[in-house]
Amino acid sequence: MTEARVFRRRIYHIGGYDHARPEIVHGRFVRELRRFERVWAASATASEPTIGEDLATWQVQTRGANWQSETEFCLVRWDDVIATTGAAPMWRRLPGGLLSFFDFILAGAFWGYLRASWRYAMFFLYPFLILAVLSLLALAGGLALARSTSSSLIGIGAGIGIFLLLFHAAQRWLYLGLLLDDWIFSRRYIRHGDAVLDDRLQRVATDIVQAAQGDAVDEILIIGHSLGAVLAIDLIDRAIKAGLARQNGGPRIAFLSAGSSVLKIGLHRGASRLRAAVARLSTVPALFWADYQARSDVMNFYRSDPLPLMGLAKTDSPLIRSVSIRRMLDPARYPRIRRNWYRMHCQFVRGNDRRAPYDYFMFTCGPLDAERQARLKEGAMHAFDTEGRVLDPASSTQASANPIEASQQ
Repeated sequence: MTEARVFRRRIYHIGGYDHARPEIVHGRFVRELRRFERVWAASATASEPTIGEDLATWQVQTRGANWQSETEFCLVRWDDVIATTGAAPMWRRLPGGLLSFFDFILAGAFWGYLRASWRYAMFFLYPFLILAVLSLLALAGGLALARSTSSSLIGIGAGIGIFLLLFHAAQRWLYLGLLLDDWIFSRRYIRHGDAVLDDRLQRVATDIVQAAQGDAVDEILIIGHSLGAVLAIDLIDRAIKAGLARQNGGPRIAFLSAGSSVLKIGLHRGASRLRAAVARLSTVPALFWADYQARSDVMNFYRSDPLPLMGLAKTDSPLIRSVSIRRMLDPARYPRIRRNWYRMHCQFVRGNDRRAPYDYFMFTCGPLDAERQARLKEGAMHAFDTEGRVLDPASSTQASANPIEASQQ
């Protein structure tokens, strides 16, 4: 039997606003990879990570019934930047969060959210509404104690203590601290940039250009999830300026933005640098860009074309795909997580329980290039048989020629 051709890819993944260190991200990746194996009847092994200042890298070898793939997975680090923001004392984070709230309103971003996705607008208000409720409860408790003790000092002390206790509980159970830090970082990124990230993205962009000059891989895939999609655009724009789009031959270059926060930043009047980068990316023929959105994820902009909403001329890029998270998960598991906003948002970078049009691990570890998967309405579903075998080209073409009809059968 002829040995199956090995599909080789190099991935640059930029996650969302998550302070998890690379070892934790690697552990999640390996755990979720087991789901991919079960769903697609494949086997996969992942090496231990090599952790550097800019990248954490590990190798993945995946094999199916008649296919093989090799992936060099490069996690672009910014956990240290996130940790620095979260390490600031509360007396700095709370005013910073409130400043960010008013900045995003006065700079027009919130009103843009209302036009693009009222659900995202509610997500924007969520941490600040929680803060308001905590403040009112603390005020009520402090006033009540002040009246009962006839001491304003006791009332003030009690109010502060109640607020601190409630804030600690909200950080643990409602992600309040993480959400405030997210908006604080977003404002800083727009207004001032981040020196650590600027230097790091420039070095990684050089790495991408060098990888594109060789023939060691068939595909270079950049993935940006959530706020990481904004940093991915920044990264790709730097690589384009360094000559990425001018490469002759070489591997395919693809960009996937999943559960993207591009509009979160792009609708802010001060985000002219990001809008210019998006405009450049959308006109580069050598770059394929697909944007994946889901209705059940309140932390992304469902059915929104980012370019017109940011006042940019519409092009053929990105290819916008709406997917169902419900279709990705086991019917018994979906109800347990559907009300957890953060968990639903993270499904874009988790393993599926069922074959679905969007599958993060099929993009990262499967034998099909990202553009082919994205251009098919049903993704890779019709390219494999029930035993996980890649169909021959003729059968694959026939199965996916009319994916809309196939999905209705």
